[in-house]
Amino acid sequence: MRLIPLVPAAFILCMSGSSFAQAPSPQASASLAAAERGGGEWIEYVSRADRFTVNFPAEPQVRDITYPTEYGITLPGRVHSYDSGPNRYSVTVVDYADVEKIHAERLKGCTAYPNLCNSPWVGELRGAMDYAAWSFLKRDAKVTHYAYGNIDRIEGRRIQLTNADRSRTFAAIHMHENRLYILEGTVPEGAPPPGLFQQSLGFLDKEGVRVRYEAVYANGYPPPPRVQY
Repeated sequence: MRLIPLVPAAFILCMSGSSFAQAPSPQASASLAAAERGGGEWIEYVSRADRFTVNFPAEPQVRDITYPTEYGITLPGRVHSYDSGPNRYSVTVVDYADVEKIHAERLKGCTAYPNLCNSPWVGELRGAMDYAAWSFLKRDAKVTHYAYGNIDRIEGRRIQLTNADRSRTFAAIHMHENRLYILEGTVPEGAPPPGLFQQSLGFLDKEGVRVRYEAVYANGYPPPPRVQY
């Protein structure tokens, strides 16, 4: 992995955008910076299998999961995560490529009322980001921000929560080429937002090249032209 220097906390706090709140005390900033450094530099983590890149404090753990969807099927996925004390970072990737096929198999031989035999795969695919957002909104936490956003013009959702223990969670949800990406960073009360993590997400093509579009990309529609570097 290519190593990148830790960005000073003062720089992160000066960056624009709703995901950055009022700066905490110098003591809190120093405490978080020390916790995030963990004795070394952050890495630019690349997953060719799940086609994304993001900054982590160190090499994350990767585990396979099954993901229950809105319409009652389970899909394969992976969680890439790193915990450092109260600081937690994760990227969950869920593969929606086979939702049409899976729903068709599930409904084979269906003899129920016709409306109950219709495949919901379009709603499953188009609503995947909103269903993922709902999993955050129903937590035992106060929602402090919910909005549209995009990374490299790939559209998504932004969510911020204040949890019961006063820690804060910053989430981003995107969908690219039928893969659902759920980025989640949690920091303790009084600490600055996890800007080095959340600002660094990028998407890769099958060749491992970072993707950026000339216009907004919406999953399920023909992609706009890509920016040529």
